[in-house]
Amino acid sequence: LNNKGEFISDEEAKNIYNGTIDKIKYASVDKLGKRIKKYDAIDKHIEAICSLKEVDIKSISESNFRIVVDCINSTGSLIIPKLLERLGVYDIILMNDDVTGDFAHNPEPIPDNIIDVVDVVRRNKADVGFVVDPDVDRLAIVMEDGGLFGEEYTLVSIADYILSLNGGGNSVSNMSSSQALKDVTMWYGGNYYSAPVGEVNVIEEMKRRGAIIGGEGNGGVIYPKLHYGRDAVLGIALFLSLLARTGKRCSELRSKYPNYVILKEKIELKDNVNPDSILLNISRILKEKKIDIDDRDGLKVLYNKEWVHIRKSNTEPIIRIYAESNNENSAKRLIEEIKSLIYLK
Repeated sequence: LNNKGEFISDEEAKNIYNGTIDKIKYASVDKLGKRIKKYDAIDKHIEAICSLKEVDIKSISESNFRIVVDCINSTGSLIIPKLLERLGVYDIILMNDDVTGDFAHNPEPIPDNIIDVVDVVRRNKADVGFVVDPDVDRLAIVMEDGGLFGEEYTLVSIADYILSLNGGGNSVSNMSSSQALKDVTMWYGGNYYSAPVGEVNVIEEMKRRGAIIGGEGNGGVIYPKLHYGRDAVLGIALFLSLLARTGKRCSELRSKYPNYVILKEKIELKDNVNPDSILLNISRILKEKKIDIDDRDGLKVLYNKEWVHIRKSNTEPIIRIYAESNNENSAKRLIEEIKSLIYLK
């Protein structure tokens, strides 16, 4: 992280490396510097969130929400209950709130891993359920009827709220995120921009475009007015403000947004298969068909109201394929079309 608490970019990392690697002077054992301990970071972060005019504490408190939170046995247990009480929410049902780091389930907040939360929300007739990951930068939402709001729509709904308050503005998400954010941004006359996958890339594009809201479709919300970084704690405060001000149930709010379907698949490559050559071959075929391609991060093919994104993994011998359309069958068709190109000789 840099001195602003932001992830450093590739260029910044190279500058640091090139500027210091040959100039390092090692301290002697009795001059290793000092360690500073801070015990009020959580309280300061909560107060920074609650001082935002967009966070409507009065409306939230008056709504008397009943909220379920899955803290996944990690740092969410330390901050989310404090935040909710500061917002005037006291009817809170906590799950997995012992800070052991021994996760009660796979900690990625995706549908397959949050079935228990759905059940608790239904049985307790809660207004909303929140699920975070261990470092509390991703936020998934369970609706009052037990349905999933959709992690892609965490950012979409909060962007709707922020853009409505500002009378519009620009937004940014990564290239594998839902086009619903573009639709919502256009409702308010703003411009939407995409960035290669990776939080630092989204942040750089947000700065370049003067975006007032951005993030990633995995439930990561970035609001520069507070700081440039994904923040599920902030996301909870903003979502509750939206819910309280509209007076709508989660399911009613979700029905407001375009209903896209994103499917994700991965293709495991055999030994010695070069993923770059596969992407080059796909690119060549698509260009021969006069199909426009965005090649900033793998290959992304944009059609009318649907897209498919092909990326190689940097850590595994696989190729990832993401596709979005207005129904599951169309998304499957997009994936199958790309898979058929991968196996061409």
